[in-house]
Amino acid sequence: MATIYYDKDADLSLIQSKKVAIIGYGSQGHAHALNLKDSGVNVAIGLADGSKSAAKARAAGLDVKTVAEAATWADVIMILVPDTTAPKLYRESIAPHLTAGKTLMFAHGFNIRYGTITPPRDVDVSMIAPKSPGHRVRELFVEGGGTPALVAVEQDASGNALAQALSYGKGIGTTRAGVLVTTFTEETETDLFGEQAVLCGGVSELVKAGFQTLVDAGYQPEVAYFECLHELKLIVDLMYRGGLNYMRYSVSDTAEYGDYTAGPRVIGQESRAEMLKLLAEIQDGTFAKRWVKENEDGRPWFGPHRAAEQTQILEDVGSRLRALMPFIQPVTVRPDGQGA
Repeated sequence: MATIYYDKDADLSLIQSKKVAIIGYGSQGHAHALNLKDSGVNVAIGLADGSKSAAKARAAGLDVKTVAEAATWADVIMILVPDTTAPKLYRESIAPHLTAGKTLMFAHGFNIRYGTITPPRDVDVSMIAPKSPGHRVRELFVEGGGTPALVAVEQDASGNALAQALSYGKGIGTTRAGVLVTTFTEETETDLFGEQAVLCGGVSELVKAGFQTLVDAGYQPEVAYFECLHELKLIVDLMYRGGLNYMRYSVSDTAEYGDYTAGPRVIGQESRAEMLKLLAEIQDGTFAKRWVKENEDGRPWFGPHRAAEQTQILEDVGSRLRALMPFIQPVTVRPDGQGA
């Protein structure tokens, strides 16, 4: 059984006695910073010169410093910038100021797992990884709740790294829901696999394939959209609340029978074999090296592929239909990949 810690297991005063630098002010960064501030923690935001996020952070009542200034000032440094941005930022602005006794924290294990960041031996290295987007971390905290999280300690120079990480978790509200003990390796490999095989890659391709199959067979694209994408939320919400059993309990017997008979035909042995290959590439570092090089080269494949995906018929049909449903609070994505 997994080890899970809750509020009663964490001492908030540990993180309250530290100066905490949040590096980055995106989805997770703003949530961590504001939750810690509300928990009585001395927080500063570390941002690159000219960052567009600086005004937002200052408007929220937070102290904004350069990354180097924040790293110098802080006892605890939480890195919340993209995986591919972090190594250069670390080398240039954090490492020179990461003196003995400080703590380096992450919300994802990628850079530690694949060695793109190598901290000195005299600092604690730990992780608190909320299992939710940042805006939800903030919303639930304000409501008095919290999101579950993972905690890991890669390096315990002080002998107190886990206790301090749990204190940080309490400061952002995650111990209210439960913090599960893991390792940097397990968190990284399972997170990447889940994204690729199921949550993003698997679901996206399944939706596209189902939609295109119906359209190619002569069915209206609008109907295909509803059946293969729009109603997916209904099913996922049922799973979220009560697992596969509750979903199957809630749908019709016809749908449940189709689940059992057709599911293994769509996700058969070929798909399962490919999942094992994906996992192997994550475990041996092949995926990480490929993604790091893609970014170093200026994203020559990623950029055009993203643009092509945004212009497919599924997205055009969906955009028109969502505009007719204001109750779902539809959003659009700009060509640069940013939300509008």
